[in-house]
Amino acid sequence: MFKTSVTGLDLAKNIFHLVKLSSKANRATHKRLRRSQVANYFANMAPTHIAMEACGSSYYWARLLQSQGHQVELIPPQHVKAYLRGQKNDYNDAQAIAEACQHGQIRPVPVKTVAQQDEQMLHRIREQVVRDRTALANQLRGLLSERGFTIPTGIASVRRRVPEILSMDNTELSPLGRRLLSRQYQRLLELDAEVEWYEQQLRAQVKLDDVCRRLAELPGFGPVVSSAYKSWIGQGTQFTRGRDASAALGLVPRQHTTGGKPRLGCITKRGDKYLRSLIIHGARAVVQHSDGKSDPLSQWINRLKGTRGVNKATVALANKLCRIAWVLVTRAERYQPISA
Repeated sequence: MFKTSVTGLDLAKNIFHLVKLSSKANRATHKRLRRSQVANYFANMAPTHIAMEACGSSYYWARLLQSQGHQVELIPPQHVKAYLRGQKNDYNDAQAIAEACQHGQIRPVPVKTVAQQDEQMLHRIREQVVRDRTALANQLRGLLSERGFTIPTGIASVRRRVPEILSMDNTELSPLGRRLLSRQYQRLLELDAEVEWYEQQLRAQVKLDDVCRRLAELPGFGPVVSSAYKSWIGQGTQFTRGRDASAALGLVPRQHTTGGKPRLGCITKRGDKYLRSLIIHGARAVVQHSDGKSDPLSQWINRLKGTRGVNKATVALANKLCRIAWVLVTRAERYQPISA
């Protein structure tokens, strides 16, 4: 739906630029504001329609401007580029944002609440700690392999083997080398404890949140996946159907159709990479344990495994789970598996 008047705001660290478009899509106003001037400028303005790119700090500014009575839309950055004309500068960027919003055919990004951003912060910090732990474990394996000690892959193997190796009487490990490896091993244990703390926070959060509890009933959805999905989708009203949610996560095939001949390729891998990987790993666990089961979901998985292979069956199940999760969130329903 075409909007009569839109103000495009180009966010930055210190200097902001805005362009107001009239009902005929002409540039009516353009202004340059410092960060400290933005709140006061819009507070003294009559309620208007403001568009911004969904980027760093955009949720903060969106909540602030909404509290002042303005209507705010966050536009996905990848869709703004098509509206940019002429040289790339801050005013042209702001105008492109306003035109993308004024056109009305781009699905805006919902404004996240403080609670939703807290949930995302918890997942991001946990992901970083897990990444650091994996890197440290791999470093220990690599350093010990240079001294002739091989450790199988997996953090559990590193936890078990490193103390055994350090207790050995071996000339390949000097006193200095033992001290260095011992300190790194202590760091690994500290990261283990930190990861466990974040996972305890996630489990406690799921127990207190009704949406997360309903999502956790899905196959392959544990506390981590349920919390991440809920913080990503919010109310789910930005999507009209479950397929739109799975498409936003990049779980649908890439399409290249010309001359009326549709061609489908691999999945698009759009959207949140972290959440998509969580859902696919959860689906992989369900697929691995589907053999010998007679329920309809397992039978469907086994048919796909036989005709398309394990990997395609895993992604297909992830797509299905994402759609079901959208229904559970938007309709406040509980998961009811189909009985045989």
